[in-house]
Amino acid sequence: MKTLSKLVSTSSVSLLVITSPVLISGNHKKPVTLSTPNITAVTASHYTSHNSNKIPNYVSFHTAAPAAVEKKEDFAAVAAAKKAFEVKMVILEAVSLYDSMKLGRSGLNQKAFEYAWRGYHNLLKKGVINKNSVLSICDFTQSSHRKRLYVIDVKKRKLLYNTFVAHGMNSGIEYASSFSNRPESFKSSLGFYLTSKAYMGRNGLSLKVTGLEKGYNDLAAKRKIVLHGSDYIGLDYLKTNGEMGRSLGCAAIPNQVSHKIIKTIKNGSCLFIYHPTKRYLNQSAVING
Repeated sequence: MKTLSKLVSTSSVSLLVITSPVLISGNHKKPVTLSTPNITAVTASHYTSHNSNKIPNYVSFHTAAPAAVEKKEDFAAVAAAKKAFEVKMVILEAVSLYDSMKLGRSGLNQKAFEYAWRGYHNLLKKGVINKNSVLSICDFTQSSHRKRLYVIDVKKRKLLYNTFVAHGMNSGIEYASSFSNRPESFKSSLGFYLTSKAYMGRNGLSLKVTGLEKGYNDLAAKRKIVLHGSDYIGLDYLKTNGEMGRSLGCAAIPNQVSHKIIKTIKNGSCLFIYHPTKRYLNQSAVING
């Protein structure tokens, strides 16, 4: 039987689950076992490896028709096994991409990318994303003094932009640690967004976004949360003031790159704002969908 590491690189993968599938644990080393009685063969088809130039639509999983499965509990176990296998394969692809693109060298937190890739995968599967060639990640585990916005070309497996991004003034000073979906909170909101159209506003060229996570960022439009350029974020401002400026909740980026980034990610791409807040990670319908 092939090893799992070899299975990852194949375009069509078949795996017979003899006892139970495993989910990758927090450090991706210790497996978390999910008990699954009466599991049949699980097939992962249309799986795109990291060596392919094609954009991965999503991983499609099918289960062979169970001959002896009659109880609802057995069907639930099969569904759980399929989901566990799907999640594991998506995480494995994320790890492979993270390593092959050398994203760690640019400072991107590996967990941030893994969760971003899981959410991106689920949104693709549901047909939510219109522009699937690009994925943007705000990594709020990092200091605002560092370049923590990443715009990735998913098709070419290339980091297009890596720049500074501001968080909300009430989310923290150097680090963002408090988040809110509430209007007038002046805090950043976690989760997945779908970019919309660009427009000229008081901050120049700006980009509307739609929050996709109920209770976490779905009031973004009401709060007028957008991505825009600003003079209060960037090296010049940091050198002059000793700290980065903060926004009223928007993702503000340096004016020098704002037009290029907005043009690249507008009209239906995925934007993910990450922080290791356990409540959000456990409750996110996009990540856990």
